[in-house]
Amino acid sequence: MSESSVTLFPAQTPSYILAFQFSSWYADFATHSIKSTVIRPLSEEFKEYLNSDGVFIPQGSDDIPAESTLSDDEDDSDSDGEPPKQYSFPELDQQIRECIKEYGAVFPKLNFTSPRDAAWVLPASSPLKCTTPADVYMLLKSSDYVNHDLNLDFVFEGCDLESIPESQSPKYELELVLRKWHPVDRGRELRCFVRGNRLIGITQRDTNYYDYLNEVGTKDNIISTVQTFWEKHIKSKWEHIESYTFDFLLTRDLSRGHILDFNPFAPKTDSMLFTYEELRDVYVSEDSRPQFSVIDSRSHPAATAKAPAHQQNMVPFEAVSLSSGRDIEDFAEQWKETIKESMVGSKIKES
Repeated sequence: MSESSVTLFPAQTPSYILAFQFSSWYADFATHSIKSTVIRPLSEEFKEYLNSDGVFIPQGSDDIPAESTLSDDEDDSDSDGEPPKQYSFPELDQQIRECIKEYGAVFPKLNFTSPRDAAWVLPASSPLKCTTPADVYMLLKSSDYVNHDLNLDFVFEGCDLESIPESQSPKYELELVLRKWHPVDRGRELRCFVRGNRLIGITQRDTNYYDYLNEVGTKDNIISTVQTFWEKHIKSKWEHIESYTFDFLLTRDLSRGHILDFNPFAPKTDSMLFTYEELRDVYVSEDSRPQFSVIDSRSHPAATAKAPAHQQNMVPFEAVSLSSGRDIEDFAEQWKETIKESMVGSKIKES
């Protein structure tokens, strides 16, 4: 096999992409993944809410008192303008509450994407942990990442849709996934790459330096754990899809693990500490042992020991005026209070 004869990526088709939405793969791997519930179909109004400007919570999604009064000296600055549309999803709220009751707490995602970039809006001690429908909505509305799942151009990026007859156009239905929340040691999260039905690469996902990941015996142990798990629990179930990535969470003793997610082997999937050119070279070499890439020193160019994850997405533009020099936890709390106040305000206008 020569490098010139191998493309960087497999053919990107709608059917290939849709194989990686959560509902397409979860049933086959539920026993080796995190307990999850898929809610669909979602209403057009909910899609409209997610696409609407600003960050606000639907009415009835949190324990906010419905009664409130304005004092004589309060300025209702919007009284002369058209009030923004208000949203309420009582049935969806109930479904979310039932999941929270069953799981204790949840973290949300859509078909492909989770709002990891919005983790800052909830307490830093338990990122992405949702205990009310309002928490779920706030994460989704504060995230830039989930926009991917709301736009068909993003979902089917790289696919030649124009060549597909209209009668065969892909059917895409937005879904809300609620996964049981667990505290996760990000140092044990891995991204694994499969090309041509061969496990070719493994990389740490958290871009911090970890001593134990650089111990020779530990690295060998992790490679063995991942390869054994893949061959036993994944490979035979994905024979129809020969190239993909999967995210994997190792147990504390590094002997087993859990599937977190699957993603297409595509440019939009972050290759982390590899480049896709490097992954192609590994594939062409036909080496039976996958390469394991880790941050090997605190001075590694990819190391971000002092930078928060997803920092480029941390503050929505409309929130900047609230910051006023606060540290991120104080700011996040103020941001949440501002959203809740907007809910109360909307109820006042309706009364």
